Formats: sequence, C-alpha cells, structure tokens
Amino acid sequence: MKLGKKKEKSNKPNDDFLSQEAKEEQQTAPEYTLDIPDDEIWTYQIEGLQAPHINKPFENAKIKKIAVVIILVIAIGCSIFLSVRAVHNDTYEYKDLGDGTYELVKYTNPGDVKEITIDYVVDNETGKKDETKPISVINEYAFNCDETLNSIAFGKDVKKIDGKSIYSCWWVQNVWIDDENPYYCDLDGVIYTKDLTEIVFYPNDHDKYLREKLGYDNLLDDDGKPMEELWGVTERYDEDFLAEYNKQIRTYVVPSTVTKVGQLAFAYSNITDLYLPEGIKTMESMAVFKNTVLLNIYSYTTDNVINDVTYKAIPQMKSVYNSLPEGLEYIGSDCFYYCRELSYMYLPTSVKYIGHHAFWDSVYKEDGELKGITSIDTGADEKQFESVEKGDQWRGQYDYMLFKKSVDVNYSAQRK
Repeated sequence: MKLGKKKEKSNKPNDDFLSQEAKEEQQTAPEYTLDIPDDEIWTYQIEGLQAPHINKPFENAKIKKIAVVIILVIAIGCSIFLSVRAVHNDTYEYKDLGDGTYELVKYTNPGDVKEITIDYVVDNETGKKDETKPISVINEYAFNCDETLNSIAFGKDVKKIDGKSIYSCWWVQNVWIDDENPYYCDLDGVIYTKDLTEIVFYPNDHDKYLREKLGYDNLLDDDGKPMEELWGVTERYDEDFLAEYNKQIRTYVVPSTVTKVGQLAFAYSNITDLYLPEGIKTMESMAVFKNTVLLNIYSYTTDNVINDVTYKAIPQMKSVYNSLPEGLEYIGSDCFYYCRELSYMYLPTSVKYIGHHAFWDSVYKEDGELKGITSIDTGADEKQFESVEKGDQWRGQYDYMLFKKSVDVNYSAQRK
C-alpha cells in the first residue's frame, strides 16, 4: 500500500497576492510516498511515536488485571455495606445522661413488636437488658408513627415523659407505668403524674381496649361484621344503641385532682364526651388536637375526690355545666384545632391566655350551612376580653362572600 501526499492548487482568491518566495516554495515542495506492506499496515511504527500493541501482550498485564478485579470487589463491597447501613436502624437509640441513667431517644420497631417494656438499656446486637443502666427520660418522638405497637410499659425509674414522646402511634391502646414509679402512674392504661395533677397521655386507640374489655368487640353489625369500626359507620346504628356505646366506651372523666391537661394529651382520641374538673388551670398546646368525634365538653364540681374515669363517676358530681371550667387560665396553641363536631364553646372570665390557632378549623360550611363552633361565648365584657393575650388566628374562620371571616365572639354571655 502507498500513502502519499501531493501538492494541490489553492482555490483561494488571494493566491495571486502570495509573495514570490511563497509561490516558489509551493511549486518546489516535494511529493512523498510511504511504501508499507499490506500485512504491516496495522503495526507500522512512525518515528517518534509509540509502537502499536496490536497482537502484542502488555507488560505485567496479568498483575494489572488482578489489581483491577480487587479494586472492583472492594468498591462493590463498600457500596453494599454503605447501602445496608443507610437503611438499617438500631432498634433502640439512647443518650447517656451522665448520672447513671439513660434517655430513650428513639425506638424503631423492627416490624412485628406489639408490646414493649422500657426500663433498662437494651443491647441492639444481643437484645439483652443491662439492669445497671436504667431509663429515666423518654425523649420527644421516641415513639413516632409506629403502626404496630399496641402496648407500652415504662419502668420504675422513668421520671420524665415528654408530651410528644408517643406521637402519631395510632394503634397504641395502653401505656402502663410500673407501680413502684414515684413520678408517674396510669389509670387503666392512661398516663398521669403520680399525684394525679396532670393527665399526660390518653392513647390514640384506647377505645379499642375498652371495647374488648366490655365485650363490644364481639357484637356484630347488620351484615354480620364485627363492630370494631363503629365510629366510622355510626349511621348504621340506632340512636339508643349509639348513646349507650358512647357512654360506656367514649365518655371520659378526668379525675377531680387534675389541674393541667398536658400537651397532646387527648390529641386524635375517639372520645365523644369529655368531663373536666373545675380545678383545671392549664390546657397545653394541642391538648385536644384534631379529635374529630368530640361532641361535648362538660365541666364539673365535686365535694369528694373522683378518680373513676368512666361514666359511672357522673352521679358523684355536685354540678355539671357546659364547656370549659371556671378557673381555666391558659389555653395553648392548636388546643382545639379541627374539633369540628363541637358546636358550643364558652370561655370563662378567668382565661388570661389563648394561643395561636387554638380553635382553628373548628368551623366549616356544608351544603351552605355553617357548622362546628360557629361563635364563641365569653363571660368577659369586651374591655375585659381585650386584656386577654391572644395568638394569631386563635379563632376559626370561614368563607364569607369573597373573603375569610372569623367567628364572632359574644361578650358578657351567659353559659348555656
């Protein structure tokens, strides 16, 4: 094969203007050819360039291949390890408090645990408890959005349970407290401080426990289906039956010694009738948040201590009246957010603080009719009520013509 290069005449219009020396150089440029045999064309080496490796072994090729394989294996192994670590969570996360006790920071359900006891640090590898390491604090969101747990028990050394420690755990029916715990106790699975001055947490699915306890879970509906989901299909049952069911399962009496309803205490609960003692001073933020079936709030007075949390305590009450108790001073933010089944709200003259969005989204329109808490009564006159510290958008709003209108406040009102 011959490779050659020959002089070509330029087609550029300015060739006529080339210098005489340039023209002579073009005319005298020698032609050249390379005579390369056809069987050597792919291996021919041009002077100054590296010879091609076609059909020739690379130096130390085997060693280099092994090195590449080892690097790939290491890279793949690291990738798998990091991927597993990314999706793996320890069941328990703790924090050493430095006083010989520990805080439960996070519990991650491996998927099938329905009952758990939190008293001592558990080794994530062996699953064994270390009784020299007691749990004293339950952190906020320690139990978060768990879809399996039904029952939680806290040990005798737990001295602080954050109000948000059991958050959006829809199927928790009970939280039990060790009888030896000097800080907390439970009344049939509902958490209180030991002195019964604060209700801490009413489990989201506590009514299911009560249905099983009182035999309602064995009843069948008209189609022969269990009554477990009664609250979602109330229209299928007659009024007398529903009244009895609500009385036994969904009526809750807060003990007369309680002065504080804790943060998220009744959030998302399925209570229809809630009785509060007149001694309550504080209802923390989100205390009754998004209870979508709450029909009535009653307040009561008594001459005797009431610790019975069922409807059976009602006859022991000296007097019962509608809505929030006299003496209440603090209503936290989002306290009654989205309590749309409530139709009456009265604020006593004792109220000094109302947090932002306290009654937000508790009024709505349906088929053009205004429902929910359509107005708020207060015993205070307008001047008195102006002195109450109020957060942004503390009362509900609804569509009114082309804008949003806040529900009215009726001053100097009489309690219904």
